[in-house]
Amino acid sequence: MVSISIHLTDEDAAELRARAASLSLEPEALAAAVLHNELQHNDADFEALARRVIAKNRELYARLA
Repeated sequence: MVSISIHLTDEDAAELRARAASLSLEPEALAAAVLHNELQHNDADFEALARRVIAKNRELYARLA
């Protein structure tokens, strides 16, 4: 098993904690399950989402530079 770190906004972290609590899960377990589920679904949808995230991060890093 591999461990990774991700950065979430305060709002997203709060939402993750709330949804995990409602399911009696740890936030990390819910995040892993959601990611696993997304990786198992439509590759085209995942690829489009990944491209949007990469473009958004590229814009953010350009503004921060």
